[in-house]
Amino acid sequence: MPIIASTMSPTAQILFNENIFFMDKERAIHQDIRPIKVAIVNLMPNKINTETQLLRLLGNTPLQVDVDLIQTISHTSKNTAHAHLASFYKSYDDVRNTFYDAMIITGAPVETIPFEEVDYWKELCKIMEWSNTHSFSTMYICWGALAGLYYHYGINKKLHDEKLSGVFPHRKLSPQHVLMRGFDDIFYVPHSRYAYVSADDIMAVTELYLSATSNEAGVHIVTDETNQKIFIMGHHEYDRMTLAEEYARDRQKGIHTPVPVGYFPNDDAKQPPITNWKSHANLLFSNWLNLVVYQNTPFNPPI
Repeated sequence: MPIIASTMSPTAQILFNENIFFMDKERAIHQDIRPIKVAIVNLMPNKINTETQLLRLLGNTPLQVDVDLIQTISHTSKNTAHAHLASFYKSYDDVRNTFYDAMIITGAPVETIPFEEVDYWKELCKIMEWSNTHSFSTMYICWGALAGLYYHYGINKKLHDEKLSGVFPHRKLSPQHVLMRGFDDIFYVPHSRYAYVSADDIMAVTELYLSATSNEAGVHIVTDETNQKIFIMGHHEYDRMTLAEEYARDRQKGIHTPVPVGYFPNDDAKQPPITNWKSHANLLFSNWLNLVVYQNTPFNPPI
């Protein structure tokens, strides 16, 4: 089913070419279907890439998805054109009275900075607090997950000695959890981060459940009791070349970054990478939107 969003955006053109259907709002209202209303709080520098990755997953479900893109106004993006943000993004003030079925808060490349020193931290805290009452289920991704666990539960991040980068095997700890439905015993997920949270800190909070983990990458999926808050360490949404591009960018900047583990054949960065995580990425988002959100929200939600 289609993504309901502007068909004029660069993201729409990319996904049109992949046969992922976009529909404008005028056409959507003539269909007798209640769409799932989703907000994406996009904190990543290259917002168009992140939009494309997430909308690709959201658009690969049998549900109609109505998307609002949200930016923080306390931070000036240096990697996305102002015209794009002005045309396709909203602010917290624009949507503060809107109720969403689902929300995504993305990662951001600020893991080594204390939370309170991130320039948009106060604004993000306001958004995370607002999500408690205006989003049925919120998915926090990578740094977004670190920020959410810190804000909601006081769990602070820890720093790796060097960047964790690669595609790592994971195992499910709660096979019956709704997000894990249909997952294989072992599945793969890309990671690219300097920080993490410990399993012991998660398990010390009675409201939190650890549903998936990795021997190499650590904590992966954490949820609260009702799945209103879902914290994902790692990047199911990454494209085939995302880790390669990040690795090349770090090297160009003179940043010592190890070759992403389990990504290039024989760990040879001159070889094209192999994708082995996309089927489970699609399954995760499908389980979330269908089993967590759609099956549990009213046909006539608050406006």
